[in-house]
Amino acid sequence: MDAKLLEGLTEEQIAKVKECKNHEELLKFASEEGIELSEEQLEAVSGGGACSSGRKCVTCKSTNIKLEYSRIGPVFRDDYYTCNDCHERFYVRTSK
Repeated sequence: MDAKLLEGLTEEQIAKVKECKNHEELLKFASEEGIELSEEQLEAVSGGGACSSGRKCVTCKSTNIKLEYSRIGPVFRDDYYTCNDCHERFYVRTSK
């Protein structure tokens, strides 16, 4: 993992990040630790480009969407997306 993506984390947090098997585990860990991930970190976690979450644009129903960033709170996680086809911006709230 790129060292720049781990900036600001303690050695213990870095060790736990390296144990995460997928982006869902990493997002859960960040939420539990109260870590807010930057757009660059989120893009690295999500793989960048088109989103592979199975989500669709709320306007044109395209699956060609990009996860821009997430806000992780104590009860909900809001994922903010942009559609690469119609440029609609929207968010999806999920409970933890």
